[in-house]
Amino acid sequence: MRPVFVNIGERTNVTGSAKFRKLIVEGDYAAALSVARQQVEAGAQVIDINMDEGLLDSERAMVTFLNLLAAEPDIARVPIMIDSSKWEVIEAGLKCVQGKAIVNSISMKEGEDKFIEQARLCLRYGAAVVVMAFDEIGQADTADRKVEICERAYRVLVDKVGFPPEDIIFDPNIFAVATGIEEHDNYAVDFIEGTRRIKQLLPYARVSGGVSNVSFSFRGNEPVRRAIHSVFLYHAINAGMDMGIVNAGDLPVYDDIDAELREAVEDVILNRTPKAGGSQTERLVDMAPNYKGDGAKAKVVDLEWRKGSVSERLTHALVHGITEFIDADTEEARLAAERPLHVIEGPLMDGMNVVGDLFGAGKMFLPQVVKSARVMKQAVAWLMPFMEAEKEGQERKAAGKILMATVKGDVHDIGKNIVGVVLQCNNYEVIDLGVMVPADRILAEAKEHNVDVIGLSGLITPSLDEMVFLASEMERQGFDIPLLIGGATTSKTHTAVKIAPSYRRGSTTYVLDASRAVGVVSSLLSPEEKEKFEAQTREDYVRVREQFARGQDQKNRTPIAEARANGFKIDWAGAPPPRPSFTGIRSFGPYDLEELAKYIDWTPFFASWELVGRYPQILEDDVVGEAASDLWRDAQAMLKQIIDEKWFEARGVVGFWPAQADGDDVVLYTDETRTTELTRLHTLRQQMAKSGDKANLALSDFIAPVGGPADWIGGFAVTAGHGELEVAKRFKDAGDDYSAILSTALADRLAEAFAEALHHRVRTELWGYASEEGFDIDRLIGEKYRGIRPAPGYPAQPDHTEKATLFKLLDATAQTGMELTESFAMNPPASVSGLYFSHPDSHYFGVGRIDRDQVADYARRKGWEISLAERWLAPILAYDPNGEARGAAA
Repeated sequence: MRPVFVNIGERTNVTGSAKFRKLIVEGDYAAALSVARQQVEAGAQVIDINMDEGLLDSERAMVTFLNLLAAEPDIARVPIMIDSSKWEVIEAGLKCVQGKAIVNSISMKEGEDKFIEQARLCLRYGAAVVVMAFDEIGQADTADRKVEICERAYRVLVDKVGFPPEDIIFDPNIFAVATGIEEHDNYAVDFIEGTRRIKQLLPYARVSGGVSNVSFSFRGNEPVRRAIHSVFLYHAINAGMDMGIVNAGDLPVYDDIDAELREAVEDVILNRTPKAGGSQTERLVDMAPNYKGDGAKAKVVDLEWRKGSVSERLTHALVHGITEFIDADTEEARLAAERPLHVIEGPLMDGMNVVGDLFGAGKMFLPQVVKSARVMKQAVAWLMPFMEAEKEGQERKAAGKILMATVKGDVHDIGKNIVGVVLQCNNYEVIDLGVMVPADRILAEAKEHNVDVIGLSGLITPSLDEMVFLASEMERQGFDIPLLIGGATTSKTHTAVKIAPSYRRGSTTYVLDASRAVGVVSSLLSPEEKEKFEAQTREDYVRVREQFARGQDQKNRTPIAEARANGFKIDWAGAPPPRPSFTGIRSFGPYDLEELAKYIDWTPFFASWELVGRYPQILEDDVVGEAASDLWRDAQAMLKQIIDEKWFEARGVVGFWPAQADGDDVVLYTDETRTTELTRLHTLRQQMAKSGDKANLALSDFIAPVGGPADWIGGFAVTAGHGELEVAKRFKDAGDDYSAILSTALADRLAEAFAEALHHRVRTELWGYASEEGFDIDRLIGEKYRGIRPAPGYPAQPDHTEKATLFKLLDATAQTGMELTESFAMNPPASVSGLYFSHPDSHYFGVGRIDRDQVADYARRKGWEISLAERWLAPILAYDPNGEARGAAA
């Protein structure tokens, strides 16, 4: 299975970024937060934050920045690495971070006693630790010293402190090579070999490092430095390096580095004598000036590949997604083969194996793989009549049979479709049951087709319960085949805590994304790997459950009465709420698709294809730029067709109502007299402990209270999905999964653009509280405007059932054709709904975990049994409603 490498963003480090240091020193924390946001958008999966600067109050700066960051959900969604050489700064930071932090770093340089003291404090805060390979003697330089120090630290942490081994991250020190000092020549080899031995010797521990250190000798020559980083990571990751501080968007693909430069760099990294003789360092130093500037070679597009054998041509077409010649080449291969089936089992599968290898090595990306599948399907379609004539179509043997479905009540399937295509590219037979599939049908179809694996997908939180139910049904009915879990709402923690314990006869595995699917399925169906893979997964999930149980301590929750007393305070008398231009509802549609296209945020479009980066910079990215650019061109061409030929129809509805806050409820009235209650919207309040003047937020805080000045609330529901499913089906029936997925992804973008466009009209015209606001797509995407539009089911109000009230208020089904499933998913899938708040201080936040008292009160306000509230609020409960000791069961 391909190693998964975690990128640590380093631009929020005052010692490593002059820009960030300047912003912090000047106290411009808002701009400093934008640096963190850019790191996340560029693909950083952990943010390293360091405030160690001589002129700073480092402790105060760390606390201020972390508290501000906690209120930014788009940044706070990734783990925080608190980086400091001062323990008091680290501890101050640990008191601020919500969720699991990483401490960078501790070491034994002051002896074991100090090391144990700091490790115990990290354990108390629930933090993982970076452990430097540094002891009383000094930093480890050789592989033997690295392993010696790390093994000693591991034994102290695990045996004496009781530290979870999976929370230990070793940094075995990356030092500069090619310095001209002979003793430094083996530093990269020492790190790589040390990493390999650490991973073999110390179970579950991880390895990290600061990659830029290795190329320090070539500072000023960025093309050579990038090549050194790429080659070093190629070998270090294969040796077991798990994470590192590196600008992933600035790395060239290993195979794309100029061959002569790559060989010279590899000689330096691996400390080997160049073929030409002499010193490897001298050779690279001599070559380096030739690569200043771009260092890239222009690609020549021609048809030289057409001169190869038919097998070579088929492989080239599959790798590059070229359909132009596939029918002719497939026919040529058929005429040369004994039987048509042999073309599939021979050259076509050979080509797809190349695609699989390139994808697994990170040298191809999902859009390219899905295009490869389109070429493969076209070739198979050409061969089918010949195979049917010979009655041999059924003879082709697949690597395994996978049944996939989006569970009952859920309508989203872009991710599932991509996973299905990737599996098919690797010779797995995929039976896709589609969306909203009940458990009894999934299991009946699994039996009928005698499948090897069942895969479940879901986007909304109610799907989690459905997955637990299906897992328990698999247990009850005696299934023992592997169960795969995936989708935006799922997680490794939920799979380990809730789903896996419900299905003990077989294995349950969480699959993060399509790039992992093939490796997981291959391991689960391999007679040699299955037992070991399942055992490792079970052990991993036991640790996840134990870790989850440790995090459920309600002592860190503020009692609900205190949280309400600490609600967000607004001076309502100082700025009376603005009156909308009308009350009641107003529908819009069919809405101009060309107008909506101007409001599209393209960054999430690329993310849906697992291409990480911010648009438009992603188009120039060294790693994924080529794949992103090809996808972008295809998307623009199809979007033009969608608009010109009216593939989709967009409809929406907006409403405004007189409203006042009543505690954590928002009361809506029938008219401006505010005497007759129309309905209530129920909100939830944060209960995490807050420091300083930070409030415990609820959405009702942004509406003026009963007895205060008159206020209003808005609501909306929009869809760009009428026609979406029919278009996707037409492409799928034609064997073109790539276009089917592309059309669905564009429908989603148009729906989100519709929500953005309508909100803009609300601010400038329909509510009119920001009539002077112009059109600026960057400001819109950055949400740099007054007011918010939170949606039920999302962090500020995680209860999906509130959509039912909203839809009734808007008469959404009659006005737009949108419907809610039994799990409150919106249909068509490309749909968005939510509320409008106008106050300038309103902002987005996450409720976080809540305690039993608030759940009971919420159930009372909704007229529910508490068990029903626990069902719909399950993902945010700070306790186990079943009273089980989490993590106790293997």
